Amino acid sequence: MSRSRNTIILNLSTWPEFDAQALAVDHRKIFESRRRAVELYVANTAIEQIEKHTGVDRRQLYRLLPRCNQMHDDGRVYGYRALVPYARLADYQRTKRSKLHPIGGSRGTAGAFDKLLQLHPPLGVWIDQQISGKHIAIDQRQSEDGLRIRLRGLKALHLGFLRECRRLGLTTADYPMNTEMLGIRSLATVTKQRGLHSFDRAAHLASATHLKGLPTQKALSVPAAQHAYDVVEFDGHRLDVRLKVVVRDPLGFEQEFEIERIWLLVIIDVWSRAVLGYHVSLNREYSRYDVIRTIEAALEPHRARAFTLPGVGYGALGGFPSGKMPELAYATWHWLKLNNARANLAEDVRYTLGEFVGCWINAGPPHSPDDRPFIERFFGSIATNLSSRMPGYTGTNARDVRRALSDPKGDLRLYVSLDEIEELLEAALANYNATPHDGLNGRTPLEAVEYSVRSGGALLNWLPESKRRTLCLMHTPKRVTVRGYLEQGQRPHINFYGVRYTNAVLASTAAFLGQELRLYYNSQDLRSVRAFAPDGGEIGLLKAQGAWGEIAHDLKLRQEIVRLRGSKRLASNLNQEFLTQFIEKKFAKAKRTRRAASDLTRTLRTLAAAPVTAMNEPPMAKSTSQPEAPNKATPPTRVEPQRLSIGTGYAGSS
Repeated sequence: MSRSRNTIILNLSTWPEFDAQALAVDHRKIFESRRRAVELYVANTAIEQIEKHTGVDRRQLYRLLPRCNQMHDDGRVYGYRALVPYARLADYQRTKRSKLHPIGGSRGTAGAFDKLLQLHPPLGVWIDQQISGKHIAIDQRQSEDGLRIRLRGLKALHLGFLRECRRLGLTTADYPMNTEMLGIRSLATVTKQRGLHSFDRAAHLASATHLKGLPTQKALSVPAAQHAYDVVEFDGHRLDVRLKVVVRDPLGFEQEFEIERIWLLVIIDVWSRAVLGYHVSLNREYSRYDVIRTIEAALEPHRARAFTLPGVGYGALGGFPSGKMPELAYATWHWLKLNNARANLAEDVRYTLGEFVGCWINAGPPHSPDDRPFIERFFGSIATNLSSRMPGYTGTNARDVRRALSDPKGDLRLYVSLDEIEELLEAALANYNATPHDGLNGRTPLEAVEYSVRSGGALLNWLPESKRRTLCLMHTPKRVTVRGYLEQGQRPHINFYGVRYTNAVLASTAAFLGQELRLYYNSQDLRSVRAFAPDGGEIGLLKAQGAWGEIAHDLKLRQEIVRLRGSKRLASNLNQEFLTQFIEKKFAKAKRTRRAASDLTRTLRTLAAAPVTAMNEPPMAKSTSQPEAPNKATPPTRVEPQRLSIGTGYAGSS
């Protein structure tokens, strides 16, 4: 009987390959003949010719072809695997009823458990529910013959299984009640198979908190970097070193406090390995605002730092790309790769990268540092060449011998101060950019960037000049409603993070009452915000009312003070007396915990150094030359709270 070729459709390109060398010699010959017959069949060769050239009978060929199209447990077709001699594609199906063996034991029950699950589907559902509910656990142990998997909680699972059997009406005459072990071994085998079928489920049963190592198409979508600024990587690293801060108390005496470890956030170019910009965060966990400040640092022209430590500096060749090559000021990249940290994927960060910078974002799969190998390797170099050489090095774990060798035994005088670590980081990153790399054919990262930009044909994009003037406004615009009360004579204003803002334009008209304005703000300096009307027209700078508009403060400090005043723990108005009480409370706490000392340091630095931002520039200012970078205040070597005062003399300090 002839059979139409259209009844069996084969697509060999989708079949998994097969290594015939793994088979025995006699089985290999049979497999190769069958494989050749299938390939000739797909090539529309006549059946007579297939039989003549391969020796495979047509009846056997027609039996093998549907088997090749069957689905394997791994989600792919069997393909060539179905051509292996004696290959079993289906499980054993028992047809005979299980009976109690006269000698005892469990003889003659092959396939009985599978038949039991087929006859009583609720039992299979119950087993899956126990696995999903993690009523058992998996132990993976190493033995002489390899890895072995053992189930924990099997006894309780077996007792529950027998209860389900009795509930379904099974008696001692039925399997598994009519066997000596009551089917416990078969239950263990089936439970183990179902638990191990999916790695996600197996890892869950083994108490894994997250999964690693699964490649995804999303992770592979980033094109390979062909030039500088094609692809960059971002990540944050908590420095493995204990630090101190030196401050002056209200009486003028220097006091030392140990603070928490700090974060180093870096953007590195993949093609050249050059560090484009970095930011140091004192927060316990870095926030979305720290990520945005790192992006700012990578875009702005780098400003040289004045070093105070002897022997520390940039060297003859060290530096940063935007500081060495003026044309790289405000140059943007095409792709940015980062991890799935909450701060990295915040709405403000995605707006900054997608709308303001104009680049593609690739977060990659969770818990996969191998997707960002260059920045991970960079942080390893920082730990080896900088952190591990300092007193107070914490090591990679509690048993690291370098941790014990670097322990200052609680002597704060031996700890590296925050000001010192900032200078050391600046010098270390600048010299890293001037160090030859094997992966760059002996070039330094700075030389690689220069070659790509000036000789290699790199196509760069730059921020428009209008965005350069408002670089600090990269946050997502906030929508706020204009408030005002005509019957009370209260002029129009907006409330933003617990503080009232207004200006002459907004306060002079009632036309905006009840309308939503779009606000752009700098989280480092909330003394003023920039407002736009619903139709896009600019209303101008809105200034915070009262002392909030004079004293420099960031968003974190604003939220903390407003929260304390809301709980009536600090009830006075924002003035010199208020700030004195506020700082004194932080001084008292800083003596007890490192977290409080870090909090004190952040507060003092915020109050003592007011950044000069683009918020204070005329909104329509034109520039005919290369715009200068926003003036960043260099933190003082010693933070002195007694310098705080209310008025323009403090707020405009730089």
